[in-house]
Amino acid sequence: MKSNYSPKEAVSRLWHRLKHWLQSLSFRTGVIVLLCCIPFYILSFAQMLLPISVTAKGVLWTILFGLAKTCQYGGLTILGVEGYKRLKNKLKRKKQ
Repeated sequence: MKSNYSPKEAVSRLWHRLKHWLQSLSFRTGVIVLLCCIPFYILSFAQMLLPISVTAKGVLWTILFGLAKTCQYGGLTILGVEGYKRLKNKLKRKKQ
C-alpha cells in the first residue's frame, strides 16, 4: 500500500504518534523509564575499561549513551504529561 505522504511528512506523523503514545503512559512507567537511563550512562563510560579496540569502544559508547538519552527523554515525556494531570486533579480537589 503506497502512502500519499512525502518522506518528511511521514516522519513527522510518525514522531507525533510516538510522542502521543509516550504521553499516554502512566506516571509509574515514566519513573521506571527515567531510572533506566542510569545504568546506561554508567555502562557507556564503564565499557572504556574493557580490553577491546578503540573502534569497538566508540561503537559501544554511542549505542549505550544513545540508549541512556532515549530513556531520559522518553521518561521526561511520560512524566511531563502525567505530572500535569496530577497537578490539575489536585487543584480541582482543593477548590471543592
